[in-house]
Amino acid sequence: MMKILVLPGDGIGPEVVDEAVKVLDFIFQKKKIKVEFDFELIGGVSIDKYGVPIRDEVVEKAKNSDAILLGAVGGPKWDSLPIDKRPEAGLLKIRKALELWANIRPIKIFPELSYISPLKNSDGIDFVVLRELTSDVYFGQPRGIFGDYALNTMIYRKEEVERIAHLAFEMARKRKKLVTSVDKANVLEVSSFWRKIVSEVAQKYPDVKLEHAYVDAMTYYIILNPQKFDVVLCPNLFGDIISDEAGGIIGSLGLCPSASLGSLDLGGGRIQGLYEPVHGSAPDIAGKSIANPIATLLSASMLCEYSLGMKEEGNLIETAIRNVLSEGFRTQDLLEKKSQDEKKKSQKGKRGKTKIKVVSTKEFGDAVVKILKKFLI
Repeated sequence: MMKILVLPGDGIGPEVVDEAVKVLDFIFQKKKIKVEFDFELIGGVSIDKYGVPIRDEVVEKAKNSDAILLGAVGGPKWDSLPIDKRPEAGLLKIRKALELWANIRPIKIFPELSYISPLKNSDGIDFVVLRELTSDVYFGQPRGIFGDYALNTMIYRKEEVERIAHLAFEMARKRKKLVTSVDKANVLEVSSFWRKIVSEVAQKYPDVKLEHAYVDAMTYYIILNPQKFDVVLCPNLFGDIISDEAGGIIGSLGLCPSASLGSLDLGGGRIQGLYEPVHGSAPDIAGKSIANPIATLLSASMLCEYSLGMKEEGNLIETAIRNVLSEGFRTQDLLEKKSQDEKKKSQKGKRGKTKIKVVSTKEFGDAVVKILKKFLI
């Protein structure tokens, strides 16, 4: 029996995770696959109950699971705590313990939601931000506040750069055969080292084109012409920034899933991984059932593909989401991204020829299951 550890987390995390579990459970039942869901605490809710952002017992459960599905962590309630005691520390701990060194963040716009993009032309945006996840300034030592100065250490070892670079080129081979590596090699020695190692790895992939971009320039290029990019390879810190900017390009972090993995063998379909939406915990809308669950549903799709060997079923989840959007279903947060003209149209119940139906988080998930019932007869 396969095991999925479910960590709903804080804020809207439980609401969006519930819909992903609902969809996954439906698929497993239809396919007669036995999967055990185990629910545990992480983040602020774990701090409130146990005094720590994640218990060692939960980390051990994660190690013994086929996949981990996470909602979101954090919130203003815990911002005054020391950095190593905050909710986010639980996420960093589980990533490190499971040696999840690669974070895959697909950036793809649904044509049905093109109106929420701030860009005049958002057609055809489809690239991946590949972020190294277990090194850089987030984990480098020494670090700390020492009286009248503070210190963080930016560090990369050769093997850490090599493995994430190999993954970038392997992914690009199955896409548009372009890797754009992001660094700050004109200023930082660590970035100069990163560029050197990535360039060496590139020699083993003559069929894939390699481009380098400084991180400051990349923030410009990614807005000017996002359709150009394929696989965007980033160190941990720069990837954290670029991936959030990329979410803004398609109009919402609520549309961005992610998979954190620790293997180069993506084709095997049985890699342990942690799957989570890119968005935060959004405590201001928590409990109102208006959060958009699409990013979490797409994360569940990635879970099927990479950890359970169920790529076809994962693709069906994405197709079902698009069908639901085509039928006019929208959560409130998506409506709020519209222009004033679009808001007026939606208030009249129309957007073009499609009638807009404002639904709750749960109702959106129910609509996805309804579509899946047609696919999985």
